[in-house]
Parts: sequence; C-alpha cells; structure tokens
Amino acid sequence: MSTFEAIVYLLCFISGALCAYLLFVAFARQKRQLFLWSAICFSLLALNNLLVFLDIIILPNINLLPYRLFASLAAVIVLLYGFIWEIE
Repeated sequence: MSTFEAIVYLLCFISGALCAYLLFVAFARQKRQLFLWSAICFSLLALNNLLVFLDIIILPNINLLPYRLFASLAAVIVLLYGFIWEIE
C-alpha cells in the first residue's frame, strides 16, 4: 500500500470523528435529539473508517470485514431510528 492511501484513510477517519464531535457539541448546546442520533451515527462511521485503515494498512493479514460491516450497519440503523422516531 502506498503512503497516499494511508493518508486518505486516516483523513476519512479524522473527518468522521470531527463531524461526530461537532454534532455532540451542537447537541449539548441545543438539546435536539436529531443531533444526538447524527453524532452517534458519525461516531460509528468514524469507527468504520478506523477499521478500514487497520484492515488494509496495519493488519492486512487479518480480516476485519465483519466488524466493518457491523459498524456501518449500526450507523445506518441509529440514524434511521433517529429519523423515524424523533419526528416532531
């Protein structure tokens, strides 16, 4: 793997984690539930990006695909729950 790919994977993780942080801050200020569900979703997506980095760059011999799929599925389920049940 090239260094460029590793940088791209890390930047994806950092951007997802930053979005999650900003959404948690917005939730703390405004107490809107959709911010909370979105923050949890982006946290799980950041975890997914971290697992992609670990799977492809750091641990290429270990298959982390089931964990990556579970993290992305959980992110979508959390956001879908927030969209459906928190409509005012």
